[in-house]
Amino acid sequence: MLKYGYALNFQRWIKENEHLLKPPVGNQQIWKDGKFIVTVVGGPNGRSDFHDDSSEEFFYQFKGSAFLLILDRGKFERVELREGDIFLLPPNVLHSPQRPEVGSLCLVIEHAREPGVQDAFQWNCAHCGTLIKRHEVTLQSIVDDLPPVYERFYASTEAERTCTQCGTVHPGRDYKTWHKQLETSTVLGTAEGVSA
Repeated sequence: MLKYGYALNFQRWIKENEHLLKPPVGNQQIWKDGKFIVTVVGGPNGRSDFHDDSSEEFFYQFKGSAFLLILDRGKFERVELREGDIFLLPPNVLHSPQRPEVGSLCLVIEHAREPGVQDAFQWNCAHCGTLIKRHEVTLQSIVDDLPPVYERFYASTEAERTCTQCGTVHPGRDYKTWHKQLETSTVLGTAEGVSA
């Protein structure tokens, strides 16, 4: 017997789950108990955190546009995901998926975590890139396990969110202010094939 059933009509699945593919949920996992976490993520979203995943992540931007803000080798860089684009992110590359477009949809595939493997979510200074706070968590459920991590950071004091290098205060929940700070960053770089 086929553990996950027969072929699934992806367009029908999207239609049946479209109410979950926008804020406040924004994503839905297709199969709950596979060796892969297969998720559809919808826009818009707004974030200022970076995810550190010990395995690769595959992105297929099948509707609209989005981008990944990555922090690599001390520089913020932007990887565009236009409709029809695919991208394979290597393990342990700090990334922050940005989906400003209403109705945009992306298929994200990553390995299910082995017992004891932790993901990390961190917040960095937009001005100079210095680490402000990092939380490591064993993910059982993206929907259930992530909100407490974010709330713990958002509840931190202004002093705890102040950059030790340049004195810039991370605005916490206010991702729009963080992105405005990023526009004047001293470590905003560009890489080949990447537009800033």
